[in-house]
Amino acid sequence: MVLSSLAGKCSFTCEHKSQKEIRLVDGTRSCSGTVEILYKGQWGRVCGQKWDVNDANVVCGQLGCGRAVSAQGSAHIGQGSGGRPTWLDDVGCKGTESSLTECSHGGLKHHDCLQAQDARVVCSVKPNIRLVNGSDLCSGRVEVYQTGHWRTVCDDVWDLNDAAVVCRQLGCGRADSAPERAYFGQGSGPIWQDDVGCSGTECSITQCPHTGGGTHNCNHGNDAAVICSEIRLVDGTSRCSGTVEILYKGQWGRVCGQKWDVNDANVVCGQLGCGKAVSAQGSAHIGQGSGGRPTWLDDVGCKGTESSLTECSHGGLKHHDCLQAQDARVVCSGKKSPSVAIVVDKSRNTWI
Repeated sequence: MVLSSLAGKCSFTCEHKSQKEIRLVDGTRSCSGTVEILYKGQWGRVCGQKWDVNDANVVCGQLGCGRAVSAQGSAHIGQGSGGRPTWLDDVGCKGTESSLTECSHGGLKHHDCLQAQDARVVCSVKPNIRLVNGSDLCSGRVEVYQTGHWRTVCDDVWDLNDAAVVCRQLGCGRADSAPERAYFGQGSGPIWQDDVGCSGTECSITQCPHTGGGTHNCNHGNDAAVICSEIRLVDGTSRCSGTVEILYKGQWGRVCGQKWDVNDANVVCGQLGCGKAVSAQGSAHIGQGSGGRPTWLDDVGCKGTESSLTECSHGGLKHHDCLQAQDARVVCSGKKSPSVAIVVDKSRNTWI
């Protein structure tokens, strides 16, 4: 059987249709991780029982990540997809297909797959962009790799649209802020470009308009930076609904919903630019839950006036007595509050 359609919409339009239908999660970088596909608006697992390098090569090629370095069929990278549904089993690619939809498989939703048998890949291509001197992998000075050197980016006209492209390219969610003037310290060596003007929908910063030819009037006191969101919503019906996850030491993890209420949800919605909370759930209500991901926060207690979840009281990182069915979830109104200036306090740009 060949899969004829993987339905669903993507929040961004920068990718080809085939890329919107497949993603890698819980990897160490954007071109490694657990393979998931989109079907009827929901992301689900691909079983790794018969997963091999031919299957992995198709995934890497489809995502523009080069060739497969390895193909794993067990819980090797990250924590696995957990409670997500299994959409595909017994995938059998020749390795020459342009997308996973062209490969044979055992039929949608027909499987005898165990949680430890998630399909995973590590691809050869590494992002040509990195963040340096930040508190984690998703904050820091922006550097672009070109002709054998890592190069900084000039902060002239640097804004949230540019930062959004960088965060997305690195798999770091949405952009919280776009600091200027060497906020994370001055780099060294060559400067990549000046007057970078992304619309916010590009797949890569190299696709954004810029001066070209390495022309600039900057020094390293003008090095651009980004701070990507340390919070996201997954498995929801829109960008503004779903399971709450936070980023800690480069890994996304769960927030326990035992004492989760509308005050906590309001903080999350506001932090994500999603308006006010319509509802706050503390059980497996939207989607399938975060599954095998670690639980980073428990007993969150927000007043509802905080500007980010980092300001709320909680039971301590990794200290919890939380069940899988107690994931924290929110449904936000999706209506953004009036724009305000964002002032970033570097000392609070991490979970401590």
